Amino acid sequence: MTNRELDIREAGIDEMQEISPLGEVKTGRAKITKGIMEQAQPKVAEFGIQLVDVKIKRLNYVEEVQKSVYQRMIAERKQIAEKFRSEGKGEARKIEGDQERDMKKITSEAYRKAQEIKGKADAEATRIYAEAYGRDADFYSFVKTLDIYKETLDKDSTLVLSTDSEFFKYMKGYMGER
Repeated sequence: MTNRELDIREAGIDEMQEISPLGEVKTGRAKITKGIMEQAQPKVAEFGIQLVDVKIKRLNYVEEVQKSVYQRMIAERKQIAEKFRSEGKGEARKIEGDQERDMKKITSEAYRKAQEIKGKADAEATRIYAEAYGRDADFYSFVKTLDIYKETLDKDSTLVLSTDSEFFKYMKGYMGER
């Protein structure tokens, strides 16, 4: 038996519309197989064969249509892949945003804690200085002056001051000139 075209009128399929450039079948696979069954059963019955079922195993398209179908399939896969990529990028942005928010929260909490500790330390230092000043005002003045020397003078410093400058008051005393 050779391949023959399905007689649409004989199969009762009157829905066949204009075939698109891609060779799209508008009737559907189920109606085509039903039409084949209806046409083939009486023809094979002559040979003592009972036709029970017909399945379409493979559809071969003309090369031009086949290329078009493959291009359409590729385009669909690319579209799906791009959708997944964009969803992934969106999720990545969300995670990065959450991470940034958490980082800022941790940093601000650490800064607050550091300032609190620094404030307590400054208060303790002030208390100690006040206590020292209360005990011996000259000692407190000496310690503060040493702090000022430390902050303003280093190995590259050059100062031109008069010898009776208050800035060098303790240096004078060290040299034995009180």
